[in-house]
Amino acid sequence: MSSPAGSEKDLLISNHLHKRYGDESGGVRLCSIVEENQDNRGQHKLSTFFGVIVPCCLSMFSVILFLRMGFIVGQAGMLESLAMVVLAYAIIGLTVLSVCAISTNGAIEGGGAYFMISRALGPEFGGAIGLMFFLANAASSALYIFGIVEALTSFFGENGIYEIGPSGIPSSYGWNYLYGTVILLLCLVVCVVGADIYAKTTFMIFLVVMVSIASVVVSFFAKKPFPVGGEGNLSLPNVSFCNNVSVIQYAGLNGKTVHENLYENYTIDYTNDIKQTFVTVFAVLFNGCTGIMAGANMSGDLKNPSKSIPLGTISACAITFFIYILLIVLITATTPRVLLQCDYSFLVSVNLWGPFVAIGVFASSLSAALSCLIGASRILFALARDDLFGIVLRPINRTTHSGNPLAAVLATWFLVQLMLLANKVSTIAPIVTVFFLFSYAATDLACLALEWASSPNFRPTFKYFTWHTCLLGFLSCITMNFLVNAVYTSVSIAVLIILLVAIHYRVPQSSWGYISQALIFHQVRKYLLMLDVRKEHIKFWRPQIVLMVKNPRTCCQLIDFINSIKKSGLYVLGHVRLGSLAEMPTDILSVHYQHWLNLVDELGVKAFVELTLARSVREGTEQLLRISGLGGMKPNTLVLGFNDNQARQDTFKLVGAFAPRKRTGSKLSAVLHSEKAEDENNVFSECDFFPPPNPDFDVDANGEISVDEYVSIISDALKLQKNVCLARYFDKLNKSVVMSDKSKVHYIDVWPVNFLKPLLSNDSFIQRSASDEQKPSSYFDTTCVFLMQLACILNMTPFWKKRTKLRIFLCVDRSHSNIVTPGDQELEEFLRTVRISAEIKQVELNDITESLSNENNLTIQVPSKPEEGQQGSNGDNLHATQTPVPQVEDKPLYLSRINNLIKSQLSSTAVTFLYLPAPPPRERYEEYLDMLTKLSDDLGPTLFVHGLYHVISTTL
Repeated sequence: MSSPAGSEKDLLISNHLHKRYGDESGGVRLCSIVEENQDNRGQHKLSTFFGVIVPCCLSMFSVILFLRMGFIVGQAGMLESLAMVVLAYAIIGLTVLSVCAISTNGAIEGGGAYFMISRALGPEFGGAIGLMFFLANAASSALYIFGIVEALTSFFGENGIYEIGPSGIPSSYGWNYLYGTVILLLCLVVCVVGADIYAKTTFMIFLVVMVSIASVVVSFFAKKPFPVGGEGNLSLPNVSFCNNVSVIQYAGLNGKTVHENLYENYTIDYTNDIKQTFVTVFAVLFNGCTGIMAGANMSGDLKNPSKSIPLGTISACAITFFIYILLIVLITATTPRVLLQCDYSFLVSVNLWGPFVAIGVFASSLSAALSCLIGASRILFALARDDLFGIVLRPINRTTHSGNPLAAVLATWFLVQLMLLANKVSTIAPIVTVFFLFSYAATDLACLALEWASSPNFRPTFKYFTWHTCLLGFLSCITMNFLVNAVYTSVSIAVLIILLVAIHYRVPQSSWGYISQALIFHQVRKYLLMLDVRKEHIKFWRPQIVLMVKNPRTCCQLIDFINSIKKSGLYVLGHVRLGSLAEMPTDILSVHYQHWLNLVDELGVKAFVELTLARSVREGTEQLLRISGLGGMKPNTLVLGFNDNQARQDTFKLVGAFAPRKRTGSKLSAVLHSEKAEDENNVFSECDFFPPPNPDFDVDANGEISVDEYVSIISDALKLQKNVCLARYFDKLNKSVVMSDKSKVHYIDVWPVNFLKPLLSNDSFIQRSASDEQKPSSYFDTTCVFLMQLACILNMTPFWKKRTKLRIFLCVDRSHSNIVTPGDQELEEFLRTVRISAEIKQVELNDITESLSNENNLTIQVPSKPEEGQQGSNGDNLHATQTPVPQVEDKPLYLSRINNLIKSQLSSTAVTFLYLPAPPPRERYEEYLDMLTKLSDDLGPTLFVHGLYHVISTTL
């Protein structure tokens, strides 16, 4: 249970960690991180305007501004259109607040929304949303290119507004794909050159778009009423939807037109023959507002992302919101509804110079496609850099000398090129919107979780948010998802769950921190305060166990076995290191703790780890029993390995623990196993950390603890009102044999008989007196019931339930006619009352008792029939049937025969539960342990149990 207070290995590991991470305060490591970030930040040159405002504005304008604003006003009217804009910006505004809060809470690196989500919610959620966000940006880039191609064919194709040649530019699947390929290639060239040329290109496009918008606004005031359509004018594209009217009078600024366009008038959309509703029109408008992450995606190329992202994103939202409102009001006041419903490109006719609108459409769509392409490449590079998808994305984790992720750009370009094969906007438009909304919802969720966790390190400089805005933003995005397309949303949720599970098992640990841990801590603290020990009830009793482990390398099967009987209770692996902190330069247990946690993960048990320093194992065990747990979750049972001279086996080899294989460990483990470590002598595996047992006898530098100390630990535990279990031969427990051998039934054997009672003095047990003859007797005492409860719990776990049965042995003695022993029916009635399903097997003690002397009054406890409704009482005060017992000189023979009796029933036994009496006076400790040893010799996996509490309830 203990090991030396210090060793060269401890010092070596400490030196290695000190060398790797710096001093204990983490100052050296923190300084290196800050310097590294400053060096990297020196390569980033984009300002708030060029890196955030321009990309966001261009992404939010796109084709909606020029080709769908008339559609929105014509269908919904001015009032509902304004309400739609306010609602859309309220939804994205809530997300913007969350983005601002997260981005001002620490250093933001490349990856934008993915970086913020993954660092807040952990690798599983971050990786899943990051992949969806990457696909959304890639698909959005293809979508904008489709928009450019459709605008080309609409403006310059056959029957186009600006028809070129006799039949315009050719339009077919092949030609459209070629146009899209050329446009995408142009975007690729800009992205390959780098962020600088991207900023300059988008700024030039931004100027063009703003000039186009300005020309539209000026035209509404400058253009006088005139007829649209007819000879000499641009013809209406869909005369059939205008009641066959080929000429419509443009009204200009007119109060009557305002009144006509004030309310909704939903009709059929001539582009798809679908009757429009508020939801469908709102979905079109909302799709034009989903560019708020365009600036955040450039976080790795910004000079100061923590300042630029919130300032630039809010500014871009304000600019676009104002322009949308202005255009809705001007369109309402100048353009007849029939024109709005029959010609979505009416701005070409209204504009002072029509080509300005075409230029604006091409410029805004090109910039949006470019922004999404470069944003997607940055997200993909961040995913590859974090190694969440292993070898699949590892080749993409490459950059040019200037830091441009060229491999990610090329991979994104190739994916968009494949998406162009769809050749339909309607095919991928809903997917783009759904994926974007999921990323927005995840951002709101990340901020909400950080706020709810109440972590002292979450203190963003942006203060204009609360958990209410985060929650409302999250719910709004999810609601919008289902409004846009319920089917795609449901499928996306299923894909998201699959990705979460896959990444969880692919990347079990990260150094980013887990918001789940902070939330769990916050909630657990609250509920622990509510867990009142004064309200405990027998109905809800469960084992809460401290297993004292000296060297886990010799007891893996026992650790796993105790995990099976904890029944969702507290399970603590306790370990005592001999020594005093006052005599040590540092706390050596701080390094050991990580290895013990890795051991728990490797064995797959649900246990906590508690390590302590003490001058003796007895003192350390008392410390752990007193201080382990918290509030109402305190241990009630102590489990010890058996103190004997048996050779210890290396159970790591038996269970395959830490076997060489590809596995992902903690950051500390990665450091200790790194091939790049400066000194290979400092590299330890977990298997090396726990020393192998000596082939002859497991003796460490301090030797085994003495019998006196060992039994004293049992006695101390009983004084502290803890149940006690002693485990022996569990290194022989082979679950694979139980699993594979299906030819016979395996049993969990319970012997609810105190075989040692006649061998222990009256100092330890109160014997039955003559005055007790007429008192009713209990069927089983507390320890017997506790034995059955633990065995029943074991049999309830999935592995043991499928492969074993519970068997209780009923010991009877028919050698004396005046002794009445209970039969199967009485025991079955008792088991039925306590709801334990078990096979009862009678075993006669005649031969054992008849061959022994009967000169004293000591007794073997043979259960007698219980009084109706009565459960066990304290084991040491139980009334029991009198049976002749051996004298002191007959002990070896008696114990040998009891041992042989138990062994005769072991042919199909997996585990044996035996009664553990309380220790006798201190002068008989060695004798006590010797009797336990002889009683359990060669029985296979055996658990001695002593219980102090009633643990079975017969009530609801």
